[in-house]
Amino acid sequence: MPKKNTFPFDEIAIERFDNYPDRPTLVFLHDSLGCTALWRDFPQKLGNLTKCNVLVYDRQGYGKSCSFSYSKRGNYYMEQEADVLNVLLDHWKIDKAILFGHSDGGSIALIAAAKYPQKIMSIITEGAHIFVEDLTVKGIKEAIHAYQTTNLKTKLEKHHGNKTDEMFWAWASTWTTSEFRSWNIESFLPSIQCPALIIQGEADEYGTLKQVQNTIRQVQKAEKYCIPSVGHSPHKECPEIVLEKASEFINQLTEI
Repeated sequence: MPKKNTFPFDEIAIERFDNYPDRPTLVFLHDSLGCTALWRDFPQKLGNLTKCNVLVYDRQGYGKSCSFSYSKRGNYYMEQEADVLNVLLDHWKIDKAILFGHSDGGSIALIAAAKYPQKIMSIITEGAHIFVEDLTVKGIKEAIHAYQTTNLKTKLEKHHGNKTDEMFWAWASTWTTSEFRSWNIESFLPSIQCPALIIQGEADEYGTLKQVQNTIRQVQKAEKYCIPSVGHSPHKECPEIVLEKASEFINQLTEI
C-alpha cells in the first residue's frame, strides 16, 4: 500500500484565478520535471476559452513548493500524489474539478479520477503513462546523460533552486530501476466514469501510442487525440492545436 505523504499545505505554491463564479475549476498537474512557471500562459488561456476557473500548483519537491518529505520513491508514488490531490481539493474547496495532467501529472489525473469520482468532472491527459516501456527508459537515460553533460541542470535550477538534484534523481533513478518495470496503473482505468480526453504526440520520446490505445480501451468515456510530428509536450510544441481541442472538449461537457 502507498505510504502517507504529509506536508503543510501553506508550503505548497499555487496560482489561482477565480474569474467565473459557479463554474468548474481547471486543475493543472505538471510533469516529472515541471512546475507552475513552466506551464507559462497555457492555463489562463484555456480558462478564458472555457470560462472556467484555474488552479496551478507545484507538487511537493518542485518549483516554489517545500522540499520532499520522503527520500525515496516507490512504485506507489503517483497514487500517493493522487491521494494528496484529493486532500488539496478539499483544502481549496474545489468540488467541480477538471484535471489537466501532463506526463506524470496525466497518470496522477487518471488515478485520481478512478479513486475520487465525486470531485472530478473530467480529465485531460497529455503523454500520460499507464505502464513502463523500453522507449520510456531509453528517453529517461538520455535525459540523465543531458543532465550530466549539458546545461539542463542549470535550466532546471532556475525553477527548482536547491531542490533540483533531489527532484531530478527522484524521477530518473526511480524509473530506471528493475523494480519499477512492474509499475502499472491499468487496474484503475475501468473505474474512471468521467469523460476523458487522452492526448499524445505521435513522436513522443517517452511513450508509444500503445499507452493511448490501452487507456482508451479501458476507460468508459474516453476519446483519443494523437498529433502527428509532435513529441512529449504538445501544450508547448503546438499550444494552439491543444487549446482548440481541449476547449472544445470542455465546452461540450459544460454546455458553453
